[in-house]
Amino acid sequence: MLICLSHGSASCAEREVAVAVRESGDAFVVQATIRPSVSLQTAWDVLVDFDHMVGILSNLTASRVVSRNGNVLIVKQEGVARFGIFSYPFTAEREIRMEPQRRILAKNLSGTLRRMESELRLVPTGADGVRIEYRAEFAFDSFIAGLFGVSFVNHEVEEQFQSIVAEMTRREAHAASDPLRAKQ
Repeated sequence: MLICLSHGSASCAEREVAVAVRESGDAFVVQATIRPSVSLQTAWDVLVDFDHMVGILSNLTASRVVSRNGNVLIVKQEGVARFGIFSYPFTAEREIRMEPQRRILAKNLSGTLRRMESELRLVPTGADGVRIEYRAEFAFDSFIAGLFGVSFVNHEVEEQFQSIVAEMTRREAHAASDPLRAKQ
């Protein structure tokens, strides 16, 4: 789930997002821990809102669910990843397997990545919300994207999770201010 923006709440989101990237052969392995101050439900709702992901991640120009079979989705996305003055246009068609409010597995079926598999786990942490653990392996089909290596992948993943945390926080605040939703 290569996921990108950071507006006014970036400093808050940066403290909630920790990303580590390392090279492994022709691929990059990403491990991230995200600690948003939101409910498990809000976190889940944002993470699986693929049809509205363009409004959440600034690097996406298109995102839609093209098929659904129970908890298995096929999602197509397009966008442009930017790193300094360089940009990398990408397309992806992914199989997303969901275990509601517990885990999301993603596997690249086609697109500009040669290979991508990820696992995202949601771990309830009691009164303070949820911890999200993310692990992914990416292999680029372009030497340009791989040229920037660890720095490029780290920047993209960190920026994307910061944007997701900002959206989670926005939705949580909206839900808290809606008396009908707050009672649910």
